[in-house]
Amino acid sequence: MTPRPPGATRLVGVTVVPRWEWRSFGEHLGESGTGLAELPVQQVVDSSELYLLATPGTDLVKVRDGLMDIKHLQRVGDGGLELWNPVLKAAFPLSATDVAAVAAAWGVEAPTTIGEQGLSLDGLLEHVVAPNPRLRAVEVRKHRQRYQLRGCLAEVTDVRTDHGATRTVAIESEDPAAVVATLAELGLAGRPNVNYGRGLKVLEHFGTERFAVIDVGTNSVKLHVGERSADGAWRRIADRSVITRLGDGLRQTGRLGTEPMERTVDAIAQMLEEAREDEVDAVAAVGTAGLRIAENGRDFVHTVRERCDLLVEVISGEEETRLAYLAATAGLPATGSRVVFDTGGGSSQFTFGHGGRVDEMFSVDVGAVRFTEQFGLGDAVSEATLAAALAAISGELGRLEDRGTPDDVLAIGGAATNLAAVSHALADYDPDVVQGTVLDLAEIDRQIELYRTRPAAERRSITGLQPARAEVILAGACVVRTVLDKLGKDSLTVSDRGLRHGVLAERFAATEVV
Repeated sequence: MTPRPPGATRLVGVTVVPRWEWRSFGEHLGESGTGLAELPVQQVVDSSELYLLATPGTDLVKVRDGLMDIKHLQRVGDGGLELWNPVLKAAFPLSATDVAAVAAAWGVEAPTTIGEQGLSLDGLLEHVVAPNPRLRAVEVRKHRQRYQLRGCLAEVTDVRTDHGATRTVAIESEDPAAVVATLAELGLAGRPNVNYGRGLKVLEHFGTERFAVIDVGTNSVKLHVGERSADGAWRRIADRSVITRLGDGLRQTGRLGTEPMERTVDAIAQMLEEAREDEVDAVAAVGTAGLRIAENGRDFVHTVRERCDLLVEVISGEEETRLAYLAATAGLPATGSRVVFDTGGGSSQFTFGHGGRVDEMFSVDVGAVRFTEQFGLGDAVSEATLAAALAAISGELGRLEDRGTPDDVLAIGGAATNLAAVSHALADYDPDVVQGTVLDLAEIDRQIELYRTRPAAERRSITGLQPARAEVILAGACVVRTVLDKLGKDSLTVSDRGLRHGVLAERFAATEVV
């Protein structure tokens, strides 16, 4: 960002004060999803604007109402809020000074020759934008609904270009504290701030950007860094997980323990540092069942915010389910009826759908950590104990009964991917090998017996099993086995794409990630 003097900027005789802005993109966003539906609409605006995007630049350059309009990204504040300062509104033809300002905003060299009559819009597009592969003109059609809340302008906008359509929600004010408070009230706190320029580049498949997602689960913390190229393809930069067992003792006390919290915060800090070393443009972090259930979940979120300057968004079970389905079905498309399920440390999520369409989704408190603690499944156990555990799991998965047999069952999450890795005897985890692996009941039963007869210390030597998952793998395998039994299926397909991929796809307006 090119520094500019702070404070107000005078444009066409009007004093303009910089404003703090937050924005998010996603088709699911709207009044009903953000709490704005209860507020009266203050204004409805339809417009067509010409955005002039640049891969090296951070400023917003567009043509609106026949004027060249530049907003400068003055600085990024706490929590990723951005302070935007309008610095130019100029009529065409542009003077040499105006053209130099536009080029500076783009981060490119200014044209050396400008005629005495200045540069028209057609001339700018033909002689400056078109020849430069780092520049692109995009016509953007907007339908905006505006609201007022806590002194902030809130805006829901349907955005359409020749390459696609999306929706964006924005909150802005001169007071950053008011923006933060409004985001919290609307349930949007924790979502990454994606400005118009970045969102349009993703929609247009223009330029290369990197994004990171940190998934804070009850048993593990996962990091995914993805890079989106100009053609819209995604490349995996990093994808790893650390077993921190945040939920240790949660079932007995209802609270997160001090040591599990410290382990998990340390892991998040390390992953955030790794993401920054990978030069990501933005980071999103989400928390799941453990943080939803724990009485002191907010204390954990506060600790992460204080230490890492990262806000963990604790998402609902339904949201977790929907995002996981989005990731799994994007990686393994199909047209028939299907069930996608993710069994984690504290809960399991189920989504019923057809192809990419979601018909029903729900979350149940059936997780590997809980049943490991309840039945001592971290050690070798008797056949009777195993049978009791399976019966208890079955009793809590009653919502799966009497639904008919789906055409396809997809399993995501650490239990399923570890079962797949063991089936392939992968000494080193390979997501491309795991992706699409078919596990039948015979293989799942074989592994259940393998884990039942061994304590955790011996399980760690099993090729393909993540050592830190040795304590909970038996419970996870039992949940997977019971789900197949309830659905009347004898096999399932494993997807390596999980919640973190769904968050990446939606929070950063992508469509498919690897």
